[in-house]
Amino acid sequence: MKAPRTRRLATLTVTLMLAGVAVPACTKQNAGGDNSAGDATIVHVVCGATEDWCAATTKTFTETTGVRADVVRLSSGEALARIKAGKSSPEFDVWYGGPADGYAAAGVDGLLDPYVSAGAAAIPTQYKDPAGLWTGVYVGALGFCSNSQILAEKGVPVPQSWADLLNPKLAKEIGMAHPSTSGTAYTALWTQVQLAGGDQSKALGYMRELHPNVLQYTKSGAAPAQMAARGEVAVGVIFSHDCVATIEAGFPDLRVSFPAEGTGYETGGVALVKGAKNPVSGKKFVDWALTPAAQEIGPSVKAYQFPTHPDAKVSDKVVKLSTITMVDYDATAAGRAKTALNKRFDAEVTQAPKS
Repeated sequence: MKAPRTRRLATLTVTLMLAGVAVPACTKQNAGGDNSAGDATIVHVVCGATEDWCAATTKTFTETTGVRADVVRLSSGEALARIKAGKSSPEFDVWYGGPADGYAAAGVDGLLDPYVSAGAAAIPTQYKDPAGLWTGVYVGALGFCSNSQILAEKGVPVPQSWADLLNPKLAKEIGMAHPSTSGTAYTALWTQVQLAGGDQSKALGYMRELHPNVLQYTKSGAAPAQMAARGEVAVGVIFSHDCVATIEAGFPDLRVSFPAEGTGYETGGVALVKGAKNPVSGKKFVDWALTPAAQEIGPSVKAYQFPTHPDAKVSDKVVKLSTITMVDYDATAAGRAKTALNKRFDAEVTQAPKS
C-alpha cells in the first residue's frame, strides 16, 4: 500500500534538510513569480554563525513571529559562493551571521538588496553599511587559541603577537582556515594588510612566512579550536569566542590570547538577498535579528560574541573589546578587496582545500 502523498512529501523534506539543502515551501507563491501574498509564511536563511546558534536563532524566530524559518549552515566563503551561484533564482531570502566583509563582497557583485530596518537606527554606525546592504548583529575579536600543554612540552610560551607564530618550534603546529572559504581566515589576512599599512604584498609575505608552521588550512574558521583541543596543533587562529566555547565544552588547557600588534574583528551581519522569493518574511527576519532579545540568544548556546544593540545584555564571558588592541578594520574595504586578494593567496601561498 502506497504511503499517502503528504507523508512522502514530509519524508522528502526531512531528507533534504538533513542533506543541507534549503527546502522551499510547497506553495505556488514560492515556486516563482509574484509571491507577495504568501511570502510572509516562510523564510529561507543561510547562516554563517555556529550550527547551534543558527538553529536556536531560527527556532526562536519562528516561535516569536509564527513565520517558519529553515536554515542551511555554511562558512562565509561557501555562503557567498552559493548565493552567487543562485543569483538568477535565489534559494535563500536572508544571509545571517559571518563577517561583514563577505557581505560587502556580495554587495559589490550585486547579490544583496538594500534594506534599512527601523531597528538599524539603534546599531552604532561602525557596525552597519551606510547604504543598508547589511547591518551588524554581533562583534567578535580575532585571537589565538592555544593548547598550553603542547606549548609547555615545546618550551614555547602562549603567543602574544603575530611574530610569535613564526617561531620555528611551531612548525606544523598552527591551525587556521583558508581565506577563500572562511570569513575568520579572511579577517586574519585583512588584519595583516592593515598592519602592513595597506600593503597587500607585504601582508602576503607574512602569510608565506607563516605557511610552514600551518598544519593544514581548514574550510571552517571555528575548526582550529577543535584541533587545538584535541592536541593536533598547539595554536589555532580563530575568533576568541570560539575558543571560549571550546574551553567550556571541557578543554580547560586551552588559553585565549591576543596579538599585541593589533588584531582584526568581525562584524557579524544580516542582509536581504537580492531577488529573494520571500522578501516580506526576509525583512521581518532582519527586523527581528536587530532586537536585543534576538542578540541575547548567543550565550545560551555558548556563542560569546559582543551584541551590537546597546540594550542587549552582555554575558560576563564575552571578551570586552576595550581590553584588546584593535586594527582599524573597514569591512567595506575588506569586502571590495576580497575576491582579488583571495586569488593572490591561492597563487602565492596555498590553494583552498577541496570539497
